[in-house]
Amino acid sequence: MLEDRKKYLGKSTVADHPDFDAGSDAEALYDAMKGFGSDKEAILELIASRSNAQRQEIRAAYKSQFGKDLIDDLKYELTGKFERLIVGLMRPPAYHDAKEIKDAIKGAGTDEKCLIEILASRTNEQIHNLVAAYKDAYDRDLEEDVIGDTSGHFKKMLVVLLQGTREEDDVVSEDLVEQDAQDLYDAGEAQWGTDEAKFIMLLGNRSVTHLQLVFDEYQKIAEKSIEDSIKSELSGDFETLMLAVVQCIRSKPMFFARRLYKSMKGLGTADNTLIRIMVCRSEIDMLDIRECFRLRYEKSLYNMIQDDTSGDYKRTLLKLCGGDDDIAGEFFPEAAQIAYKMWEISAMTKVQLRGTVRPYQNFDPASDAQALRKAMKGFGTDEDTIIDIVANRSNAQRQEIRQTFKSLLGRDLMADLKSELSKNLERLILGLMMTPAEFDAKMMKKAMEGAGTDEHALIEILVTRNNQEIQEMCSAYQNAYKKSLEDAIASETSGHFKRILISLAQGTREEDPADMARALEDAQELADACNADSGDLEDRFMSILCTRSFPHLRRVFQEFVRCSNKDIEQIIKKEMSGDIKNAMFAIVRSVKNQPSYFADRLYKAMKGLGTDDRALIRIMVSRSEIDLFNIRKEFKETHDASLHEFIQVETFVGDTSGDYRKILLILCGGED
Repeated sequence: MLEDRKKYLGKSTVADHPDFDAGSDAEALYDAMKGFGSDKEAILELIASRSNAQRQEIRAAYKSQFGKDLIDDLKYELTGKFERLIVGLMRPPAYHDAKEIKDAIKGAGTDEKCLIEILASRTNEQIHNLVAAYKDAYDRDLEEDVIGDTSGHFKKMLVVLLQGTREEDDVVSEDLVEQDAQDLYDAGEAQWGTDEAKFIMLLGNRSVTHLQLVFDEYQKIAEKSIEDSIKSELSGDFETLMLAVVQCIRSKPMFFARRLYKSMKGLGTADNTLIRIMVCRSEIDMLDIRECFRLRYEKSLYNMIQDDTSGDYKRTLLKLCGGDDDIAGEFFPEAAQIAYKMWEISAMTKVQLRGTVRPYQNFDPASDAQALRKAMKGFGTDEDTIIDIVANRSNAQRQEIRQTFKSLLGRDLMADLKSELSKNLERLILGLMMTPAEFDAKMMKKAMEGAGTDEHALIEILVTRNNQEIQEMCSAYQNAYKKSLEDAIASETSGHFKRILISLAQGTREEDPADMARALEDAQELADACNADSGDLEDRFMSILCTRSFPHLRRVFQEFVRCSNKDIEQIIKKEMSGDIKNAMFAIVRSVKNQPSYFADRLYKAMKGLGTDDRALIRIMVSRSEIDLFNIRKEFKETHDASLHEFIQVETFVGDTSGDYRKILLILCGGED
């Protein structure tokens, strides 16, 4: 068991340059900076292709030959982000960390994320070197400065990490693994309130290898991951720090992949974070970080840097990155182990799904019906009343209101709402007033009518609904449009994509728990299909991905990593194309983490130029009573911004009244 946990030595993208000559390099840099202007290309090519130890020799040779400090000259000649990156590369690692921490705690505010990233991720030796470098560079005690700038449990954990006394990785007390897991459970989930000191003591001192085993045991006891417990038991900077510690214990490359992604996605780039990580990890584990980045975000780090930066700054970052992984297929050992573990956690975790809309306590359908009629009668419409009633009732209660409206007033509520409202507000209100099956049928119809087909909507609905929901949707479609959903799909799609959708539209996916023996067979069949030249890859994937239960598929995808040393998502991305790829990809993402899949769909609906209101409405309506709370949490985790915040910003344009935005925010259920 412990053999599988042996520390894996990461791979760097920067190493000692062969035929190195410090004097020659110093002269080349001097020539690049003398005269009018500077040869930035020569500077970045030389510095980014030498190891840090070699850069220190160049710096010493530069001073010997020219009587000047190389870093001072670089600061004079370069500017902006490019200067910060090149100067960062020229500092010894400990002094670079010391400078980053000094910058994080000086001035009016503290950059807690920088403090957390550095202190959670460094080894004992790196911490000791950092403390010494800080003292040497600033003649100050790092621990005293951290204490003076932080507070509470956050401060206590930082001080523990600053000691650099974590047990080494070969220290595993197997008899304590179960006890430590139980102690963590007792300190949080099992009691009212949280014993933060126990979390600090265990997570701040036990070895990485020991804690990895403790986290596995904790999962069995709590039926949830240690990360989920930390999110529910702790808060603020202390929560963020403890999550970072856990993520670093599980996998430092994955921790840094997350940090890099968050530094570049969205509006603007957190360049200080991007520079810090690219500088400090380029000689340690950048290849592993690249693999983890691709595994988690389905795009290469290289491409994201390319899309998000420019000029000499970009060229230097790309040299440190070292290559594009979108052409790769197989895992490095570290990433394979992480991928296997991710699927195992997905299979073991029991997620409690929560909606954001619940039945209204003092529900009176007659009173609501009368209030809605009053809101639509006469000159003008009282949108506030309509929104307040419709958004704060469960779907079952809305159906009672519809029935009561007709029996009391002899009118069709849906027809009245349609005549009084317009645009996105109308679509959203009417969507909420339909039964889930009616709404899904309507969304399927809308996706297939007109000049083009919205394949993403077809995929999203058919992949994420359970058998009963699909069968009820098919009945609702037949009743509303006098045509079977299967016939509609067959007439609007073609080829393998059509066959995938029709298979899903049967609503006959298996519902059994995972069968491990069969999961191994299925995984091997998928692996064999990837290696075969028979051309039936799509058929063999469809026969398994469209029919097996989600719990079973989690185990299949986990064993696929072991069988093939490949990522199921990357195989789909490389070997398939178009709508087939998108459908298979959606199945895998939903099997892995369905709330995360919807969070990603919501993000794509709102980012960029314009908002895909149809997708936004479809997801907010259909998930509000099922798992929108979970989707919110996944959105915040992945995009570092709340769904509430995104809706506020992205639906502002074009929504002159604010009513559309208002009801979306009510459905969202709150700010995270």
